[in-house]
Amino acid sequence: MKNSPEVCRTLVVVTGPTASGKTDLAISIARHFACDIISADSRQIYRDIPIGTAAPSPGERRRAVHHFVGFLGLEEYYSAARFESDVMALLPSMWEKSSVAVMCGGSMMYVDAVVRGIDDMPAVDDRTRAYVAALYRDHGLDGICAQLEIVDPHYYARVDRRNPRRLLHALEVSLQAGRPYSSFCTGEARQRDFRVVKLAIDYPREQLFGRINSRVERMMDAGFVEEARAAFAVAGNANSLNTVGYKELKKYIDGEWDLATAVARIAKNTRVYAKKQLTWLRRDNDVHWLDPSADLFPQALAVIKKISDCD
Repeated sequence: MKNSPEVCRTLVVVTGPTASGKTDLAISIARHFACDIISADSRQIYRDIPIGTAAPSPGERRRAVHHFVGFLGLEEYYSAARFESDVMALLPSMWEKSSVAVMCGGSMMYVDAVVRGIDDMPAVDDRTRAYVAALYRDHGLDGICAQLEIVDPHYYARVDRRNPRRLLHALEVSLQAGRPYSSFCTGEARQRDFRVVKLAIDYPREQLFGRINSRVERMMDAGFVEEARAAFAVAGNANSLNTVGYKELKKYIDGEWDLATAVARIAKNTRVYAKKQLTWLRRDNDVHWLDPSADLFPQALAVIKKISDCD
């Protein structure tokens, strides 16, 4: 369904915690408006790991065009800043197809990068990135934290020190620029020439956790161990595999854990990740929470129509 850009130009963001049913809802919305879907998932961007990242299946991708799924090799570098740039470059062609575009995913930094914009950061060269990667490999997060505390004590005091990606990125930028990473963080939102509708599915926590546990079981049945084994054989300790699911299976593959322990830890750590996503989202007053006990699509359509005036 096409609408005049003068009437509305709307980005519908289907976000929320993992395993909450984002993909199905996003596809229904995309098919209604005859538009494409932008995947906002920092791991689905990589090839060869569709099971562990719960990437849209070939059948789902036939139902709606998905962008930013499986387009990078496991050892390639990507960031929220590049995602913002790539999405903003893609959107004009998507607006030609429909005045509505859908973005679907639970990587909150990726979502915010498009909705609010991301602070301008200096490009990190290969030499600096290799130095930080070697530091992480040889000395772990303790080594990264020790250097970050020296070069940017302000950011170090507030960053989640269990989040390797943020720690590594902050140290890379600080070393590259010769000034603290925090000095680039203005937090100012950029003006966008489109409206944004944020939707999330509000499952009760225990029900969400049950969905997560069931998804982990399906992943294992689908060949998650074999996928992880092949990925580690190709990419080793690449950052793309430094995520829930692959980290736990690496311990199984290396003989540190038995399979039952690894699977239990995957489910537990996925639940912890979902709680972090919910904490982030609950602070965002722009999110419209949908009731999963009723049909989701009419609820979503009503919110979209109210905000964007799109039929």
